[in-house]
Amino acid sequence: MHHLRYSGLPFEEQRAAFLAIVTADPLLAETLVRVRALALPDWLVVSGALYNSVWNHLTGKPPGYGIKDVDLFYFDDADLSYEAEDAVIRRAAKHFEGLALPVEVRNQARVHLWYPEKFGQECPRYTSASESISYFASKTHAVGVRFDGDGALELVAPFGLDDLFSFRITPNKVLDNQRTHEMKGARARENWPEIRVVPW
Repeated sequence: MHHLRYSGLPFEEQRAAFLAIVTADPLLAETLVRVRALALPDWLVVSGALYNSVWNHLTGKPPGYGIKDVDLFYFDDADLSYEAEDAVIRRAAKHFEGLALPVEVRNQARVHLWYPEKFGQECPRYTSASESISYFASKTHAVGVRFDGDGALELVAPFGLDDLFSFRITPNKVLDNQRTHEMKGARARENWPEIRVVPW
């Protein structure tokens, strides 16, 4: 049960372990340096690349195992047009050329505009990149990191880290996201059989 060595520890100890794992991961470290240089407003690297890297570290898998891409959120409500976001996505694609993992960039100020069509239900109009991750289908996945003004890596984790370190995917019922929770849980278990998916 060595992979559960951080499970149940106080949040500050889990936070220190999480940030140490993320900064030591060669794929993430390089990506974060590049993201910082792109200097998007209210940016946050979120989700799979983070928690998957932690699970890889704890189960002895190589960096990048099971990771499709890096999700980069930013928040800019000055221009909510598709064209403005598309221009940022194109600029980012050039900026991230040569990285081992593709970087998916999304403006969280625009999510409420396309979400209903894609998922068949409304979602709130977010006020920041951090707020948007608190609406993820599974609490376990709601993690993000960014550099603060002093260049230190800061963590955004509205539900804490114990689910992540306990290899437990827990539903977040703030929106009706059962299908996403179950789909992502099943996919994660294929790569990390140690995971337990809490039923919706």
